[in-house]
Order: sequence, then C-alpha cells, then structure tokens
Amino acid sequence: MQPTLLILAAGMGSRYGGVKQLDQFGPNGETIIDYSLFDAIRAGFGKVVFIIREELRQDFEEVFAGKLAGKMDVDYAIQALDSYVPEELGEVNRTKPWGTGHAMLCAKNHTQTPFAVINADDFYGLEAFQLISNFLTTDTDDQLHAMVGYEVKNTLSENGSVSRGVCEVAENGNLISVIERTKIYEQENGAADKKIVFEEGGNLTTLEPNTPVSMNFWGFKPSVFPLVLHQFESYAIANIDSPKAEFYIPTVMSNLIQTDTGHCKVFRSQSAWFGVTYPEDKPVVQAALKHLHDEGAYPTQLW
Repeated sequence: MQPTLLILAAGMGSRYGGVKQLDQFGPNGETIIDYSLFDAIRAGFGKVVFIIREELRQDFEEVFAGKLAGKMDVDYAIQALDSYVPEELGEVNRTKPWGTGHAMLCAKNHTQTPFAVINADDFYGLEAFQLISNFLTTDTDDQLHAMVGYEVKNTLSENGSVSRGVCEVAENGNLISVIERTKIYEQENGAADKKIVFEEGGNLTTLEPNTPVSMNFWGFKPSVFPLVLHQFESYAIANIDSPKAEFYIPTVMSNLIQTDTGHCKVFRSQSAWFGVTYPEDKPVVQAALKHLHDEGAYPTQLW
C-alpha cells in the first residue's frame, strides 16, 4: 500500500507577511510544495492531504488539483480552531491555529495508510522522501515511527531566529527526546567565534553545529491517531485560556516515548534543506532551486 503525504499548510505566515505556502519560488513559478510533491511521487507516495484553513481551499485546488490529476490522489483536511476540542470547553477564543500536532490530528479521517508529515514551506530533497517512504512501506511495527533529521548548522536563516525540534539520539538510532526550541540563531562574537544558540527565558544555551534537529519531516503509522487525539484533548483542556499555546508534533512524539507507547527511528539526510521564514529568505531559496534545475536534479518543467 502506497504511503500518504500530509502537508502542513494552515499556518498564518506572520513573520513572512503573506501566504508563503502558495508563493512562487521556482524558475517557472513553482511553489516549494511543487518540489515536495514531485519528489514524493518519485519516492512512491500515492496520496497527498493538504491540511489547510477553509479560506485557502479554493486557492489550493486551483494550484494543485489539475497538475496532480492521474499522478496521485488529492484530499483536503481543514484545520479549524474547534476541531477535536472537547465540547464541554465551549467556544474557542483564539485566532492562531493550535499547532502542527493538532494539524496532523485534523487529517485523521483522511488517512488510512502509513503517512509522512511535512511543512509546506520547507524543501527537503528527494533522499528524505525515499528514506521515509521505504520505512513506511517495509516496517510493520505499529509502535515504531520515524523522522528525518538535519544538522542544525544547515537549517539556520541569516535573517532572524528559527524554530527547530532539537533532538537527542541513542546509539541505536532511536530518538531519546525532541524539544521544540522557538528561537535558535547564530551568535557572532567575532569572525572566528560564531556560536549557535537557542534563547529561552532570557537565557542562552549553546548548540553544537551537528546537533540533529527536526524539520517536521515525520513518518507515522495510522495507529498513532487515537493516542494523538487523547493527548490533544488533555492539552486543549489545560490551555483553553492560552490563545498562543501550540500543540507541536515533537510534543506528540515526546509523550509517546515517555509513556512507552511509541518509538522513533531517526534517519540522517544528506540532502540540502532550505526553507522560508522571512521575506528576505525568498531570493536565497529562488537561487537554490534554480541551481538544482541547472544541475539536472529537476527537469526544466516539473509538470
């Protein structure tokens, strides 16, 4: 059975200043999602589920439905503010989506196969899709999931801080812990003394350049959904009055590991990663994609 690809595309793009999920970056006006879809098809994925806000559905259908016809099945999951929130909590008083873990949960009824989860605005490379696809189509342990890890030094932006899931990995390659750090950047103390740090509560902590981080490329078995639902309901009850609280996929995975209800294999990808957080990142991504076309990694026309 071919795996399914879930694309997290309901974010507000507050730092970017627009709907970066549909912005054009490739030499022929391609979105970053176009490259993920192209690589996913090459790696054997049979279906894509776009996890979006309701107001984006028509735009996504116009951009992707036609080019994917006959290549992979297409579905849409809506991440609404009240999705899977316990009814006894009443009206949800927030404008910000509940986060990536909640977004994944919103695809629960659209996904029957093992599945991967990615960000809409990150370029991962073909190798990453092949690694996860091979895992999802060959591993039969319902409690073993997976992620693709990248070295933190290769995931920074020159234009500001970034959020990353900082990972600790055991000798057997399984994830010990992943903690979402929301303000990681390179601190310049001098030309020869640059340190990567994360900031939290006013304190700075140094990260080694090769520290593995999650770029939200995960592989899950569908048996995970009841566990995620239980986690989110508890989270929503505890945070219903916190309009900026977010339920992240790393939170999901950490809970699975801590409760011994799931484990995670970490694959190290050598593929290039780049993404878009700030408007100033756009020309960097455009140049990187043009280079990939020029060297033959992608055809002149994707579709």
